[in-house]
Amino acid sequence: MTTEPLEQAIASTRTVLKAVSKEQLGDTTPCAQWKVSDLINHIVGGQYFFEAMAKGEQPTGGETDFSATDFVSAFDEGSQRCVRAFQAEGVMEKVLTLPFGQMPGSSFVGLAATDTFTHGWDLAKATGQNTDLAPALAGQLLVGAKQAISPAFRSPEGAVFGPEQPAPAGASTADQLAAFLGRKV
Repeated sequence: MTTEPLEQAIASTRTVLKAVSKEQLGDTTPCAQWKVSDLINHIVGGQYFFEAMAKGEQPTGGETDFSATDFVSAFDEGSQRCVRAFQAEGVMEKVLTLPFGQMPGSSFVGLAATDTFTHGWDLAKATGQNTDLAPALAGQLLVGAKQAISPAFRSPEGAVFGPEQPAPAGASTADQLAAFLGRKV
């Protein structure tokens, strides 16, 4: 496994982040309890979280309000650090200890790519942007998600994922991925 899907997810989500205005920070998102500002904080903070986990460190900065700052620059910094952490020698082969269990680095980088990409989709949807994001990557992530996500990870309350939603006929691959992960498309 390489960091290429993660890097592609970062590039896709960065494009969406750049188009968000400060006036949209209070808007609702497909993530039920999150406003746009909360989603930005999760997207940016996620990069620092993934970095820390790949390094075997405790994550920091969980309370940082990235949405009140230059969140694109913070995302750029966090993303660069995240990718470097996954590119470090041996990380992909190592079993990482995460807050929710243990996982090989090669699987965790896939989870990081899916999380980064899907929350980019959420942000695009919330801010009225095109959700047909990186079709080839979306297809790759959809295949991986279908292999990795069992019904035990789903609940109506959104334990980790909500129930799979129907995607309308002709939906983009990114929309299909979002629906599979429990979003209403």
